[in-house]
Amino acid sequence: MQAISAQRDQLGECPRWHAETQTLWWVDILQHQIHHHHPASGAHGVIQLEEEIGCFIWRKTGGLIVGLQSGLAFIDDLTNPVLRPIAAPEADKPWQRFNDGRCDPAGRFIAGTMNGRKDDSYGTFYQLDAALNLRQLVGKSWTCNGLAFSPDGKTLYWSDTPIQNRNIYRCDYDVETGNVSNQQLFFHVPEGMGRPDGATVDSEGNYWSAQYAGSRVLCISPQGELLRNIELPVTNPTMPCFGGPDLKTLYITSASQGMSEEHLAAHPLEGAVLAIPMDVAGLPEVAFAG
Repeated sequence: MQAISAQRDQLGECPRWHAETQTLWWVDILQHQIHHHHPASGAHGVIQLEEEIGCFIWRKTGGLIVGLQSGLAFIDDLTNPVLRPIAAPEADKPWQRFNDGRCDPAGRFIAGTMNGRKDDSYGTFYQLDAALNLRQLVGKSWTCNGLAFSPDGKTLYWSDTPIQNRNIYRCDYDVETGNVSNQQLFFHVPEGMGRPDGATVDSEGNYWSAQYAGSRVLCISPQGELLRNIELPVTNPTMPCFGGPDLKTLYITSASQGMSEEHLAAHPLEGAVLAIPMDVAGLPEVAFAG
């Protein structure tokens, strides 16, 4: 286990492996940044934005789609990151922002919001298709998080992070229509193990969940059985993803927000992106179809 660079994020999130360029991308929400790092060469780049960004994914037609404080937008030219707004479904709630998101197997972008005030469960996952039709999908949570799909696309997972809940849910998902049904409790994180943050699914169908304030990643079988508990040298891991040439490296973002200078000096990996060799491969990320 090691840090992939000297980068220390305030709130690292949304790691994504870009197979074509063998590059890891992620965001620092509080710094308004998108990072991209080439592990083989060490080359590192930053795209600076002017507002908080919670999630992103590449578009099949080029550029990115991003979930921001202000709503959903396109970035067409990564060398000149001008935002082209798509939708602002929660403009009436300026304390909300987009948080976790990714594409379903058909290339629809699904992104969830969170309540920064932590005073009610406004969080909702929205679904955007290639024709830019937007609809509410699932949620009504404090913090929409942990979005991932089973290898066959028939199961959608998501989590609600705050300590009041600590639940991970599973739903039936129809890839053809994009409809969600039959939501059930999938796994409840025991007290003392942290809170379920971002997640990914491996090629065997297991769900990997970062535990914020828990210093660990949990691997949970499709049947809801805890298979692995990987302890980490960071307090607040935020999200895992699989990458590397064979998709057998587990990359994990983390957060250093709110930590004292003394703590950071004594714990140099806080806020780092960690890399762990694994014996199982992940799944390739799906680009937005629009």
